[in-house]
Amino acid sequence: MKSIKFMNQRYLTLSLSLVLVFGSIFSLGIRQLNWGLDFTGGTLVEVHFQEVANLDAIRKSLDVGGYMGASVVSFGTDRDVLIRLPAEFADSDAGEILSLLQKQSRSNVDLRRIEFVGPQVGDELREQGGLAMLLALGLVMLYVAFRFQYKFAVGALAALVHDVLIVLGFFSILDMEFDLTVLAALLAVIGYSLNDTIVVSDRIRENFRKLRRINPEEVINISLTETLGRTLVTSLTTMLVLISLALLGGEMIHGFSIALLVGVITGTYSSIYVAANTLLVLGVTEEDLMIPVKEGADQDELIP
Repeated sequence: MKSIKFMNQRYLTLSLSLVLVFGSIFSLGIRQLNWGLDFTGGTLVEVHFQEVANLDAIRKSLDVGGYMGASVVSFGTDRDVLIRLPAEFADSDAGEILSLLQKQSRSNVDLRRIEFVGPQVGDELREQGGLAMLLALGLVMLYVAFRFQYKFAVGALAALVHDVLIVLGFFSILDMEFDLTVLAALLAVIGYSLNDTIVVSDRIRENFRKLRRINPEEVINISLTETLGRTLVTSLTTMLVLISLALLGGEMIHGFSIALLVGVITGTYSSIYVAANTLLVLGVTEEDLMIPVKEGADQDELIP
């Protein structure tokens, strides 16, 4: 099978990756993230309408009533509504909100639950979420270094950091709300991207041991070509599910599906160009991956 010359485009793709990564870092430094109620603190109010809820009318009523910045989304059914209030409002405002909604709908509105998240709890969640991502990246690097070789670990880490930064930058640039569901999606992106990278790395190691007297660039091209079909099928089927969730899953999981969709796209790209490109930069060779021969093995074979 003729190999695709992926690595001929490595300088172009490296430039693209650098632009995306530094653009994301710049946006995170200037615009930062639009932290959700899970991280900033606030009040969560769930109500049930007797009729189908008009979300636009509810938002307008809350704005007129002085509850600016409230987030209104459907929850479960089209009659259940979840209202997120910023930290400056208290859970004691739920009674007034219920009165506003009853006037707006002209029907009975039932209060299902009220939850208050303090700013300190939000800060702790943000800190623990960051530590969870760092721990995941560290464990991934240790596993790949043990399973393959340290150059592969650096390549895998570069691909994971690349994917996470681009997803964060995407949410920062578009000012999309970053909540716990998006954080969960980021951790899922790390696992998904690692899976693709491990498959590619395993084939590269196998071909380095099998194909002799071939330069590393060509070995990587052959390995990427052999795994391309599997990578594309996995990514496309996953993307179809995520697109369906983003379009039909409702606002509660919209951020989760968008984050995972962006992560799958960047993960597919990084497993081909970022991880493999890093191996060439680090100068991976056949000697790095050869199985070490035990001392005295030749003599043992001669003993009857």
